[in-house]
Amino acid sequence: MKKIGILFGQERSFPQAFVDRINQKGEKDITAEFVNISKVFQAEQPEYAVIIDRISQDVPFYRAYLKNAAMGGTAVINNPFWWSADEKFFNNALAENIGVPVPKTALIPSREHPDDTTEKSFSNLVMPLDWDAIFEYTGFPAYMKPFDGGGWKEVYKLHDKQDFFDKHSQTKQAVMMLQEEIIFEEYFRCYCIGGKYVRIMQYEPRNPHHLRYVIDGPKPDAKLLKTIEDYTLRLNKYLGYDFNTVEFAVRDGIPYAIDFCNPAPDAALESVGAENFEWVVETAATYAIERAKAQKTGKDNLTWGEYIRTSATGSPLTGPAKPASSAKAKPATKSSPKETTKTSTAKPKKAPAKK
Repeated sequence: MKKIGILFGQERSFPQAFVDRINQKGEKDITAEFVNISKVFQAEQPEYAVIIDRISQDVPFYRAYLKNAAMGGTAVINNPFWWSADEKFFNNALAENIGVPVPKTALIPSREHPDDTTEKSFSNLVMPLDWDAIFEYTGFPAYMKPFDGGGWKEVYKLHDKQDFFDKHSQTKQAVMMLQEEIIFEEYFRCYCIGGKYVRIMQYEPRNPHHLRYVIDGPKPDAKLLKTIEDYTLRLNKYLGYDFNTVEFAVRDGIPYAIDFCNPAPDAALESVGAENFEWVVETAATYAIERAKAQKTGKDNLTWGEYIRTSATGSPLTGPAKPASSAKAKPATKSSPKETTKTSTAKPKKAPAKK
């Protein structure tokens, strides 16, 4: 019997629905449950064939547990080794190299010295930085956010230089990045599961949290949706995430990837809505079963992105040629939409509940 587990924190609706859906499918020799940890010994035989990770980003003990399980052959979704190494500033650089438009972004050192360092620890850092060049590059308004943070924690909208210095003085030891603001006409949030299943959702980040998926407006252009789907798949292929969301702000017909390091994205019924919730439960369950069937104990069953693969072989990145600059990327051509805003590249069929 192969077990699929889900490791989670405060959320409730998605973990329960995920476990129930897998068990309802009645797949032979496959069952699902909440992960149950009573002890962890090094290099032990893993209990689970697959684990969906929803919380280890906040709990270092869980991250270490998952790496140990992966060593024994558990297919952890998402890869805990890559998730430990990944951060948003690197993601932006990768996106540029594989032809996905992103806002202009600069890395900013921490306002305060990290613990156990002094000014002598920064012999290679020119102070003051070339602030004029940095501000000219990103322009204002701009956003300042942690270079490795998740969600909207410690995110500041800045209107000018003085505003930047005022807000930066509050960031203590956090390494930040300064990012061009994209004034958007449309905004989308996209689930990507298994590197092949995509759900494009109209989204309004300026609304209260529980109303962000409620959009009353015309259907988006079909070519724009196709471009967004392509960018979503491309980013997740190179990053190697099995479960992630990508957000796009559309300016002048060009979708800019704003946030695409969300390996434990919101999937609560009360926030994403019934239709999106049903899609993510069914698709996550289908994909977890696929991974359980393919899993081999004692083997590496993790997903490794194309960036790691090309780095290991010394090969160049093989994404489409990037545009000369994000601002000059060719806009999507307007046409009469023939598809909904909720699409899937390979929509899984829902299995009836086992009676």
